[in-house]
Amino acid sequence: MFEKADHIMATYVDAAEEFGRSAKEFQQHVKLLPQALNAYQQAMTASAELRAVLDNADETLRVLMDQLQQALSAPFGKPGLGERELETLKAEAMKASAGSLGGGSIGVVRTLP
Repeated sequence: MFEKADHIMATYVDAAEEFGRSAKEFQQHVKLLPQALNAYQQAMTASAELRAVLDNADETLRVLMDQLQQALSAPFGKPGLGERELETLKAEAMKASAGSLGGGSIGVVRTLP
């Protein structure tokens, strides 16, 4: 009977000591929780601000691209160029820029219809 009581007492003492060590270690690290929560909140705020800045920049780029497409499709109030004419103009512009890179070439100038 005493052996059983000694075993139970030893188990209790070991568990109580382990609890004490674990609780002390936990208390040392629990101080970091408010710091972690604050850093998380700052990161989320910065993320939302960055997202808003990028969304505004994207919208500005879309508006500018729309304006460029409108300018290309109807220059100076004339009917818009077809896709074939645009591709021809692009090809000629590329040839002209490639020729000017070669040195001494005369650039090609085309007037729009």
